[in-house]
Amino acid sequence: MTDLSHLPERSRIVHRHLSDAGLTAQIRVLPDSARTAAAAAAAIGCDVAAIANSLVFLADGAPMLVMTSGGHRADVAALARGVGAAEIVMAPASVVRSSTGQAIGGVAPVGHPTPLPTYIDESLQEFAEIWAAAGHPHTVMPLTFEELRRITGGQVIPVV
Repeated sequence: MTDLSHLPERSRIVHRHLSDAGLTAQIRVLPDSARTAAAAAAAIGCDVAAIANSLVFLADGAPMLVMTSGGHRADVAALARGVGAAEIVMAPASVVRSSTGQAIGGVAPVGHPTPLPTYIDESLQEFAEIWAAAGHPHTVMPLTFEELRRITGGQVIPVV
């Protein structure tokens, strides 16, 4: 059994979800917060576009998770077309926390109280390895695009 005592509680929940899905991704604890894609990329030593930002939006009032490349900003009009919603807005911090159980800057693709409808930026397919938050602003984990798609059940869409 792996000792997870060094991980924050929310990251241990993420680890459990990964293990239940058959993944062995190693959650890395960073010395400083990686609340932005640029900060995470600098800490990891990867291209900022290989950072899979976990963003919670409201699509016609309902929360959804969008895993988007740190290399660009998600365009709400493109998102609306991709998910078939009339209106897309960023979710407030309170909705992010209640929907995911995690704080902005540390939202993982999994480990939420109830799975959210998830959409994945098609541009993340360009990378052999992508990095996502692991439930806490100081934790990250490497995944392949296919692993991300599989563990989230996410639909691949253009976000720009």
